[in-house]
This record gives sequence, C-alpha cells and structure tokens, in this order.
Amino acid sequence: MKSKFLAFLGSAVLTAGVANAGGYQANLQGQKQIGMGHAGTGLALDQSSIFFNPGALAHLRQNGIQIGVSALNSKIAYREASGGVSESQTDNPLGTPFQVYASYGAAESPLRFGIGVYTPYGSTVNWGSTWQGRFGLNELTLQAIYIQPTVSYRITDKLGVGAGLIVSIGSVNLQRSVPLTDENGNEGHIELDGKSKTGIGFNAGVYFQPTDKLSLGLTYRSKVDAKVEDGDIILQIPDAAPVRAQFKGDKFNATLPLPANLTLGLGYKATDKLTIAADVQRVEWSAYESLRFDFNDVIGGQVSSEAQRQYEDSYIYRLGAQYVLSDIMTIRAGAYYDESPVQDGFLTPETPDSDSRGVSAGLTLKLSEKVDLDASFLYVNKKERTDDASKSNGVAGTFKSVAYIPGVGVNYKF
Repeated sequence: MKSKFLAFLGSAVLTAGVANAGGYQANLQGQKQIGMGHAGTGLALDQSSIFFNPGALAHLRQNGIQIGVSALNSKIAYREASGGVSESQTDNPLGTPFQVYASYGAAESPLRFGIGVYTPYGSTVNWGSTWQGRFGLNELTLQAIYIQPTVSYRITDKLGVGAGLIVSIGSVNLQRSVPLTDENGNEGHIELDGKSKTGIGFNAGVYFQPTDKLSLGLTYRSKVDAKVEDGDIILQIPDAAPVRAQFKGDKFNATLPLPANLTLGLGYKATDKLTIAADVQRVEWSAYESLRFDFNDVIGGQVSSEAQRQYEDSYIYRLGAQYVLSDIMTIRAGAYYDESPVQDGFLTPETPDSDSRGVSAGLTLKLSEKVDLDASFLYVNKKERTDDASKSNGVAGTFKSVAYIPGVGVNYKF
C-alpha cells in the first residue's frame, strides 16, 4: 500500500494533461496567430506581440486593447496494457484559456508600452473515480496566469527591441483514490489543494524587417518556478489507528518548473494580400527532471517523496498564412508539429503525452474603423502511444488524445 501511495504522489501533483501542447503547456495566446498554427514571432500583427515578440510591439502604428478566449474541449482515451480489453475516457470540463493585451504610445514616438495577461499553462484532466488507474489519478486541475508589463522601442524603421517582466500566479487541485477500504467497502480518497506563490520571469524579443517583404523575430521567455507552500492535504481514509498513524500530514510543499521557450520566426509578404509566417520554437523541458513533495508530517509513512520525470527539450514547428480577402475580411490557415518531451517509460495519466499534429483556420472581420472581430479554430491530434510507465510509476497502457478548440477575440484600436 505504501509504495502505491508514494508512487501516486510522485506522478500526479502539479502536472496537467493538456491536449493542445506538449507536456503541460497551452499555446493559445492570440486568435490571429492560432488561425496560423500559432505562428507570429516574425510578424507585427496586433497587441498580442506583447506575448509573441515584444520587439515588434513598437512597430504597431495604433494603440489598442484586445480580449480573446478559447474553448478547449479535449478528450483522452485509455486502453489497458497487453491483452486487456478494458477502456476508459476522460470527462474533462471545458477549458477557457484567455488573453488580454493593451498597448499605448504617442503617435510618432518610437517607444510603446503594453501589458498582457494570458494563460500559458493549465487544464483539467478528469478520469473519474472508477477507472482502472484511479489509484494513480482521479482528477487534476492546474491553473497558471502570466501578467506581463512590457516596454518596446523602435530603434529604426527596420529594427525594434522589447522586454517584459513576467509575474506568475496559479493554483493546483489533485484528487485520487487510495487503495484502502473502510468497513463498508468504500475506497479511500485524497485531495491536494494549493495556490502557487508569485513567480517571476521575463520575456524579451528582437524584431527585424530588412525589406518591405521580409521580417524576422527572435524571442526568449524565461523559466518560471511555480511553488506551492503549505498546500492542503485532505484525507478520507479508514479510522483504524495503525492507518491514521501513517497519514498524519495535512500540508505539502512542491515546485513545478514552467519551462523557458526560445522562438525564431519569419514573416514573408508574398503579395499585397498574402502573408506567410513560420516559427520554430524550442521548449526547454529538460528543466523538469523530477517532482518532489515535502510533507509537514508522515504521508504513507514518509515525510517526502520524489519521482523522476527527465523530460527532454523539444521543438515545435509552425507554418501559417493569412490572405486579405476584402476590405472587411482576412482569412487564415496554419499547421504545426509538436514533439513530446516525455521519454518512453515516463508516461503518466495526467500527461499522457505524445507527438502531436495541429491544423487551424481563422478570420478577422472589420466591424468598423476601430473594432475588429477575430475567430479561430484549432484541431489537435496526438499520436496514439503505448507505454509501460516503468520509470514514472504511472499507469501502463495505450493513450490517445484529441482536442477541438474554437476561439474568439475583439480588438479595439484608438
């Protein structure tokens, strides 16, 4: 019993199985860019440059406010290991990653200020309390919100630089069944709940437009550590004294690295109406080596636990295009390929990750001289993956994930 319990603690808390990006990252930070496969580092499209490339923000000619939200509908299916016929599927609630950006600068000033609020990590995975892997995970909710004040400076008409301070806040809630039963045959249950301390990082970028047709961008977003201190441990276990003596803790500490990203982007204006974008994004997942928990008293007879993760750095390759169809409508399309950072043997039910393919489409409707409406749709299909979970203490078997993600945004320019 003790080994199973500690295996759970080492495998589940603070990671989320989002179905729209590798690991627990959620790449949904701009409706125009989502429509182009989330490419945009080499473009100066709108106020979302605060996220995609702070160096491009100073090349915008208008001030503006932008609000957008996506509806993340993800499903993960599971089939038990070799020879098994038992299957399960998550019942995840609708996720709502959002983004808010605003920027301001005097009309002829090379200096522009901005602020962004967005959700680069987080989701909910709900397997329920009756599936085969319930002693590994019932449900996990992870939320991380980045707040980014930004300054951007246009050195010349061809070159801009920018940087922003990242302030991260968030929370985690995890629930699982415990392999202990009371006199009525009810299984035990544990819930871990906590808010992360404020984390600090930065986002910096360079934008270069050597010709009227070609533009380039390079950005770096630093790692941020999400630390939970004095999170609550809520237990429902048998009242027998020998059992209670092994579960006396009621608080936990843990840290989850939100990894750094380095992105190189290109924009090419093929015609007056057609713009092509391509990004290569390196995600420094190797920061996630292990997951350690420290308890204020014994849990399963131990005061701490640690499980290896050994994530690998990975790349995302993006390609997109937009076409100005008329004075009031611009259409977009894109695709990407996202490498999984999870090595063989390390698959877990909260992040049953694999290489994924995404295709997207979008449009902008010009409602007036000051107001635009953006819409996007992204479909994500992760490759089916079978893993013995021998190194993660996860749940052996085959996992398959898909996601359908419509989104909408409003831009006000002044």
